[in-house]
Amino acid sequence: VEILYFAKSAEITGVRSETISVPQEIKALQLWNEIETRHPGLADVRNQVIFAVRQEYVELGDQLLLLHSGDEIAIIPPISGG
Repeated sequence: VEILYFAKSAEITGVRSETISVPQEIKALQLWNEIETRHPGLADVRNQVIFAVRQEYVELGDQLLLLHSGDEIAIIPPISGG
C-alpha cells in the first residue's frame, strides 16, 4: 500500500509518500502501529492526525481493513483556520 504523509507527518518522516507491505487483512490500529514502527516520531502526533484509507476516514481501533495492492493510506494533520 502507499502511505501519503501531509504537513507535520511529512516533516516527521522526511518523506511525502512511501510504499510498504502489510497483510491484506489488518486492523486499523495495527496498520498505524506498523507505520509508527517505521517512523517512531509519529507517536507524537498520533492523537492529532486523521487516518484515511482509500479517501475514507478511519478511527484507530479494531476496525478490520481489507487492503489491496495500490491502496492509498493518508496521514492527515488537523486542519486549522476559520
